[in-house]
Amino acid sequence: MKNYSRAEIAVLFKETGLVPLFYDKEAETVKKVVKALYEGGARLFEFTSRGDFAHEVFSEVVKYSQKECPEMLLGVGSVTDGAEASRYIAMGAKFVVSPVFRKDVVKVCNRRKVLYLPGCGTLEEIGKAEEWGCEIVKLFPASVYEPEFVKAVMGPQPWTAIMPSGGVTTERDNLKAWFDAGVTCVGMGSSLIKKNISTEKDFNELQNKVSRLIQVISELR
Repeated sequence: MKNYSRAEIAVLFKETGLVPLFYDKEAETVKKVVKALYEGGARLFEFTSRGDFAHEVFSEVVKYSQKECPEMLLGVGSVTDGAEASRYIAMGAKFVVSPVFRKDVVKVCNRRKVLYLPGCGTLEEIGKAEEWGCEIVKLFPASVYEPEFVKAVMGPQPWTAIMPSGGVTTERDNLKAWFDAGVTCVGMGSSLIKKNISTEKDFNELQNKVSRLIQVISELR
């Protein structure tokens, strides 16, 4: 597996335009999701750290991905403090995402030269994150914002890179609105990956769905 730099990973976010995110307490389910996403063309995956012993699940998935999905870059989301960020980075996380901007997390990521995407909801928060070296910020939760907010930010700050997450859908019109506004990429969870996929086990459907989604995003950009 190629050892990507932080700058190269930031470019990959922009090039692919899509960051699927998912959590399940069973490592086998997450492995199958990652494999389906990979076969469908995704090259970034955010494991949301939300359950007990989630780090153990992530560790198994990283080892699996290194063998079965060698070009997939795994990151971790819902990180709430620097200690948690350090733990996941040691396990192989290539990027870290959090719901809010945290200095303790950004310090850990900067020391290890790992891409950090903090959750931001105002222009002031975005500016603060950029002062601390964040190449991409997460607009969260995107469901309470409009693409017009991104347009307003990009006016005075055309250098800002934004990833809306938490409310972006797979509908073409929704995606078009966000990319027309100038987002760098979109984070997508339950609208792409069914929460009950562990019981339905329709991983072929997921593969086809992500393949179509990547094609739509490519057409819109």
